[in-house]
Amino acid sequence: MSLFRPELDRIAGYVPGEQPRDAGWTKLNTNENPYPPSPRVIEAITEAAQGKLNLYPDPLGTAFRQAAGKVFDVDPDWILPGNGSDEVLTILTRSVAGTTDQIAFPYPSYILYETLADLQGARHQRLLLEPDWSWNFDKIMPLVAQSKLVFVPNPNSPSGNRWTWDDLISITPPKGMLVLDEAYGDFADHPHRGELLNSTIGHQIVITRTLSKSYSLAGIRFGFALAHPTIIAGMRKMKDSYNCDALSLAAGTAAILDQDWMIANTAKIRATRERLTASLIELGFHVVPSQTNFVWATHPTGAHKAQYDALRMRKILVRYMAFPDVPWAPDQKLDGLRITIGTDAEIDSLLTAFKEIV
Repeated sequence: MSLFRPELDRIAGYVPGEQPRDAGWTKLNTNENPYPPSPRVIEAITEAAQGKLNLYPDPLGTAFRQAAGKVFDVDPDWILPGNGSDEVLTILTRSVAGTTDQIAFPYPSYILYETLADLQGARHQRLLLEPDWSWNFDKIMPLVAQSKLVFVPNPNSPSGNRWTWDDLISITPPKGMLVLDEAYGDFADHPHRGELLNSTIGHQIVITRTLSKSYSLAGIRFGFALAHPTIIAGMRKMKDSYNCDALSLAAGTAAILDQDWMIANTAKIRATRERLTASLIELGFHVVPSQTNFVWATHPTGAHKAQYDALRMRKILVRYMAFPDVPWAPDQKLDGLRITIGTDAEIDSLLTAFKEIV
């Protein structure tokens, strides 16, 4: 007899990307930033560590909210810090969706959305994307209309494409929330800064952001939500009292205040992304034009798992991903390689290996 809730027993759970503990790996599998964070972050963490760690941190993250408010041109009451953007997504799911409600999300996409819905005991619906990663509105709009939450990663993972404002406005549920997961937003050629919050549907929009990617803070675990203050107030009721510790708050505040560092980092990654894309195409891969710090690559041979294994034997990690039940994919399964943009040296190693493998 299981002592757990039936919703928990029924699911396998989300599986993060591999994190090897031994040395010598070229790690291009979990979309980490290959460059260090701003030096201001190290200074802030050091100062905080020498401070009053015996006291609880600010439960509202006031200093961070003030700093982020200036970057996104909103009042601090529009911002909720979290232990990574995944915690913000969890808070939203627990706050909004009951067991009789429906959560929808694109597919193929970030599989955590489905896990969150299942854990909550809510119904979920996959909004199947077309082969070019666009929407078929005739098919998805009846599902959107029935949903309480619609999660949309923009740019998307694993494809890396970004949808237009018109597309996003169209898939806002009439009696629910549209959650724009902008984990990779800073890597886009023209980054967004919460513009949809000022639109006619702004009161139904929640934007989630993470400092793991563009700010090089995956090891800190810090993210935040941007939304109308009434939504933020409701989410605060659900969050843990002190969901962000003193060190992460100090690091996040210092990082978001150093926009010049982040912009320079993302510019380097975009340049390497373009070089990697062109090189993979020369090797026969199809690569979706990316607005993220990774690319989605597929090969006409379909031997993606074998390619992943061959790279792994060379201590090069990429992410092999397979999405079953995709009608437009051969054998009802879409698979491919999601490759994180590393340093130029790391990408050179990858390309050298691919020339031997493909």
